[in-house]
Amino acid sequence: MSQEQIELITIDALLEKVRTKKDQGCRLVQISATQLPGQIELTYSFDLNSQLANLRLSLPGEEPHLPSISSIYLCSILYENEIHDLFGVQVAGMAVDFKGNFYKTAIKFPFASAKLPCASSAATPASSGAAPCAPTPPATTGATK
Repeated sequence: MSQEQIELITIDALLEKVRTKKDQGCRLVQISATQLPGQIELTYSFDLNSQLANLRLSLPGEEPHLPSISSIYLCSILYENEIHDLFGVQVAGMAVDFKGNFYKTAIKFPFASAKLPCASSAATPASSGAAPCAPTPPATTGATK
């Protein structure tokens, strides 16, 4: 079994680190995004000889942006357009930009921090078995019967 490696990087180091992975002969496996309190975390995963290596960076939750890696790995356009459409991350320089039309969603940027109902509140730990976010109760008019 191969051991996974995670390297924490800054946005300024992204293109250089990705170029190094390409020069080493790595293939891009995936780019994932997740919403954390006040930030979006991105993980770029690469494979070489069945060894997985990851580059991880954090973006601010407000007005997140990063450079495209599509000039290095053209296939990244699928991931980058998805991250834009679901998380609202502005990706500069994509080789193919669907301009927000890669996914059709009822809510624009459904996973962006401003759209999450409990992004600003403390989430309940998963170990408690409770849901991390409670649905908002319906508004009441104050009238009684």
